[in-house]
Amino acid sequence: MVQNKSVIFLNHPTGFPVVGQDFAVQSRELEVNLQPNDVLVKNLYISLDPYMRGRMSSHKSYVAGFEIGKPMLASGVSEVIESKNASFPVGTIVTGFVGWEEYSVISGAQDLRPLPDARNSKIPLSSYVGVLGMPGLTAYSSLKVIGQPKAGETIFISAASGAVGQLVGQIAKRQGLRVVGSAGSDDKVEYLLKELKFDAAFNYKTGSILESLKKHIPEGIDIYYENVGGETLEAVLEVMNTNGRIIACGMISQYNATSPYGVKNLMQFVSKRLMMRGFIVFDFAEECSADFAKDVGTWLVKGEIIYKEDVAEGIDSAPDAFIGMLKGKNFGKQVVKIADL
Repeated sequence: MVQNKSVIFLNHPTGFPVVGQDFAVQSRELEVNLQPNDVLVKNLYISLDPYMRGRMSSHKSYVAGFEIGKPMLASGVSEVIESKNASFPVGTIVTGFVGWEEYSVISGAQDLRPLPDARNSKIPLSSYVGVLGMPGLTAYSSLKVIGQPKAGETIFISAASGAVGQLVGQIAKRQGLRVVGSAGSDDKVEYLLKELKFDAAFNYKTGSILESLKKHIPEGIDIYYENVGGETLEAVLEVMNTNGRIIACGMISQYNATSPYGVKNLMQFVSKRLMMRGFIVFDFAEECSADFAKDVGTWLVKGEIIYKEDVAEGIDSAPDAFIGMLKGKNFGKQVVKIADL
C-alpha cells in the first residue's frame, strides 16, 4: 500500500465546478500489486487544460468522461519508481496520461512515452505537457493543416497568451504573418507585445471587441485562431476577409455557460466564403508529430521561442488552479507541480 493524495471526481457540475461538491482532494491508500508490464510512477507535473471541463459533463463528448469516485486524468510527466516492464526500468522519466494524484499505477504502461534525455536537458520537465506536449502539437499542426498560412496575411488569435495561443502567434510570426491577439488583462497584453512581439494586441474586457478589431486590424482577418467563441466569434465574422479560414480549437467562454451565446451573423460564412474547421489534436498527430518535435524542440533549445507557464504548487492546489484557468486567471500554460525529480 502507498498513501496517495488524489483529486477525485465527485459530481457532474452545472456552471463552474465547485471544489468539495464536484471534485476534491482526498487521501487514499493505493494498492501496488503490479502485474506483468505494469509500472508505478511518481507524478512530477500534470497539465490542466480547458477540454477537461467537457470530461466533467454528463453529456457525451469527443473524449471519455471522468468516472465519478475515481481520480481525474491528465497528461503528466512522471518518474518510474517500480516496474515490471523491461521497456520502462526504474528511474525512467515518462510522459503520458496519469491521475491527478501523487502516484499512479499504469496498467501495461499504456500510452507512456519515455523521455530519455529529460534528466540532463536544459528544457524544463513541465515543457513536455506544454510547449512540447499536447498544447504545442495543437498549435503547430492546426495552424499548418487548417490555417495554411501565407506570408503577408493577418492572423487574429483569441486567448493569445494561453497554452496554445502564445505558440500559434510565434509560429505565425516566423512565417511572415501579421499577428494580432486578444487577452483578458493589461499585463497579458503587454506580454504579447513586448515579449512575444505581436504586431498588435488588446484587452477584450475593456471596450467593444468589434471596435477593437476594427482599430487594430483595419486590413481585415485572413486567419482566425478560435479559442473563445461567443461574442468574440460574432465580432470576428464581421472583420474576416473573403476566403478567410477559422481554426476552431476551443470556445472556453461557453464551457460553463448555462445559456450559450447565440452567434447571430452566420450569413457571413456565405457572403465571404469562409471556412471554419474544428479538430482534435490527434487528427494530425501522424502527419505532424515528427516535424513538430524537430521544429519546436529546436526553436526552444535555441531560445527562438518563449513559452510562459503558470505553475501551481502541490496536488492540493489543482482544483483551484483548474477553476482559475476556466475563468482566465492563469497567465500562460497552467500546470501543477506535484513533486521534484
